[in-house]
Amino acid sequence: MSPPAIVARDIRKAYGATVALDGASFTVQAGTVHALLGENGAGKSTLVKILSGLVQPDSGQISMFGEACRIGSPREAQRHGLQAAFQEMTQIRDLTVTQNMLLPDEPVSRWGGVRRRESEARVRAHLERLQLGFIDPRAEIRDLDLPVRQKLEIARAVFRNPRVLVLDEPTSTLSGRDIDWLGHIIADTKATGASVIFISHRMPEVNAYCEFLTVLRNGKDVGSARVGELPEDEIVRMIIGRSLTATFPPRQATVQHTAVPALAAKHLSVGDRLNPTSFALAPGEVLGMSGLQGMGQLELFLGCFGAVPLSGGHIEVNGKPVTLMSPRDAVRANIGISLIPEDRKTEGLFLKLDGRRNISLPVLERFTRFGLIDQKAEADAVRGVMDIVQVQDRALFTRAGAFSGGNQQKIAIGKWLLAGSKVLLMYDPTRGVDVGTKHEIYVLIHEFTQAGGSVLLFSTEIPELVNLCHRVLVMYGGRVVRELSAGELDEEAIIRAALGETAHGGSVAA
Repeated sequence: MSPPAIVARDIRKAYGATVALDGASFTVQAGTVHALLGENGAGKSTLVKILSGLVQPDSGQISMFGEACRIGSPREAQRHGLQAAFQEMTQIRDLTVTQNMLLPDEPVSRWGGVRRRESEARVRAHLERLQLGFIDPRAEIRDLDLPVRQKLEIARAVFRNPRVLVLDEPTSTLSGRDIDWLGHIIADTKATGASVIFISHRMPEVNAYCEFLTVLRNGKDVGSARVGELPEDEIVRMIIGRSLTATFPPRQATVQHTAVPALAAKHLSVGDRLNPTSFALAPGEVLGMSGLQGMGQLELFLGCFGAVPLSGGHIEVNGKPVTLMSPRDAVRANIGISLIPEDRKTEGLFLKLDGRRNISLPVLERFTRFGLIDQKAEADAVRGVMDIVQVQDRALFTRAGAFSGGNQQKIAIGKWLLAGSKVLLMYDPTRGVDVGTKHEIYVLIHEFTQAGGSVLLFSTEIPELVNLCHRVLVMYGGRVVRELSAGELDEEAIIRAALGETAHGGSVAA
């Protein structure tokens, strides 16, 4: 038998008083796909960074293919055949697709100049092999959508023909056909004899792609098994240390649609990405939004938040037309619209600021007198919101970047609760968070609407739309093509509409 691709034994890593890994161990057999599961903060990302040479363990042993090794840098990890595609993408936004793909090994001439034509040709051929030929190798990363950047992160790892491919939350920004695309990438990688470490919070993908799984909790490995050996409820219990009696909170059966919606969009359009689109969001309603990547849903959310200029149409709040020149206009007390954005790290938080400043920032003037901040009043108000979103008190003085993705998302939500927002625009709010934090966010949505707030919810996870929303609007080609009421909501109906099928089985273009 071939030696295991990776054996990690008793890995420990602490950051001051915070223990990220506390004697964690796991083994990945050669030529297999192995899932690494756990809550945000369980130690998964730290373990991946250790395997990738980005972080050094305090103690423990690692061997790859039977050879004991110390992975002191990313270069050493690559020398051993390990490549990682990170959820926190490593691309340099100001460089092109080609430059990012080849960095730091772009071909150079005898005089030291970069062979640009050769570079672009190599990258273009690689992208075409991966069915990504629609991506321009000369495009700058900053101009690409988040799902495209995620696919390029994966493509870059595959480019170097790894013996071990690490995929850290690879589907957190992907949906529909993009997830099928990833399945082909995993199958092709495994067919070469390589191993894949697959980190995900989505059990359907674990069941579809993986053969083995290991669960981490509080920095320790709490169990390994063949996929399919354990019931899903048992895996959830292993991940969070308790059982969930119900994944989704009870949903109010119906919502009273008054004559005055909390938020109404009237024939909104944004350039050529969003065609004239209208909807009305009632007080206490969770209105779902579904669609494949690039169907106009992002532009709709940004337009309702004043983050992009409208080409046409207008927005009404409580029956009155409003003009949103910027997000500052949207969050004003008499309007009360806020956005949980697609990428919390770059668009929702200041990672170098502590949780207190992140949460209080939109309403800082509330605690300011004669140019001075009443820090006690600020801290008291923030602490009350942190209790609601279940974030530890240390967030008051700890920078947001030090927290797990789930806690970061709860901080991003908390700042709008402190601002007293009446309408939450939530764009894929559970992206990249664990099953326990997902449940907490579902409860927050339920309690917010029970108190009279309204939520416009886009999600790449169809079960969330089915179980949380009172209605779902499906977008295709930059416009809403179907509205599904509570009695019509099921995954198949949403997926069919998202693929362009009408309610009668024809295509939208027909």
